[in-house]
Amino acid sequence: MNVAYLQLGSNIGDRLKELSSAVNCIKEEIGNVLSVSKIYQSTPWRVEGQENYLNQIIKIETNLSSNELLRGVLLIENNLGRIRIEKWGERLIDIDIIFYNDDIIETIDLCIPHKHMHERNFVLVPLNELAPLYVHPKYKRTVNQLLNETKDNEQVILYDV
Repeated sequence: MNVAYLQLGSNIGDRLKELSSAVNCIKEEIGNVLSVSKIYQSTPWRVEGQENYLNQIIKIETNLSSNELLRGVLLIENNLGRIRIEKWGERLIDIDIIFYNDDIIETIDLCIPHKHMHERNFVLVPLNELAPLYVHPKYKRTVNQLLNETKDNEQVILYDV
């Protein structure tokens, strides 16, 4: 079995429902959900004029390859109503693969570990909750070290559900 960390985010519609629906779809179509972070609210990363995001990290195990996992999460996003209009645009649901085992994959279609995860508090804060000692396979730093070293100043706060 493969272990992956996925980041879920939503900033339009019923954000809590979107996150919950995504987790349920992942359970049904991707694999076992091993752990789920708390939900955090964050300002949009490097974008003005959007509503705040709700973000969450989940740890899963799956028998899917990394490319099959990518196809699966894109299908879930599509089935939940995501429409891609602009890069970093508002979204009902966003599912990013942060880590997949300890693999380093850099292709046109897929970059694992996620190429911006170490720069984003909205990923690092909930990821640190689940896996503070997980070592980034490319940068050889723990998630906790990456969080303490990031230059991101975007606010990420625990969301009161």
